[in-house]
Amino acid sequence: MITIRKAKEEDIEIIRSIAAETWPTAYLEIIGQAQIDYMLKKMYNRGELIKQLMDGHIFLIAEDGEKQYGFAGYSIINHEERIYKLHKLYVLPSANGKGVGKILINEVFNQVKNIGASALQLNVNKNNKAKDFYLKAGFNIKESVKLDIGDGYFMDDYVMEYTF
Repeated sequence: MITIRKAKEEDIEIIRSIAAETWPTAYLEIIGQAQIDYMLKKMYNRGELIKQLMDGHIFLIAEDGEKQYGFAGYSIINHEERIYKLHKLYVLPSANGKGVGKILINEVFNQVKNIGASALQLNVNKNNKAKDFYLKAGFNIKESVKLDIGDGYFMDDYVMEYTF
């Protein structure tokens, strides 16, 4: 049975490992290996993940016994309007079809709703099939953005929003 738990600093290597395993499947055809390597190094290095934990990001890990299948990460991005952002949600390719993504997104919905969120936003690459997962989960496309992430790389994303 899949259970969800809040990640601690000791879980950073689990998060990094899942990201390293899922990113090539999710992004190789869209952005290529060089940009994947750059983004993983920039966004998933140990120091960056510790900083996110210290800045109030909540990471949730989906597991069954000793086996971790995926994770999600979110934080508040607008206190005044009570808007939260889902920064990360990744499920191991070997766990696709087990409902892990749905369990994770539903847990994020429950947690942010319980603390008074008005909306949950996320960015998703326009060409990533995860967009369909989020549409099915009740998100709407709010806007299109192109973000410069350095080293000549860009993220060509949709900002999606789920309203409570």
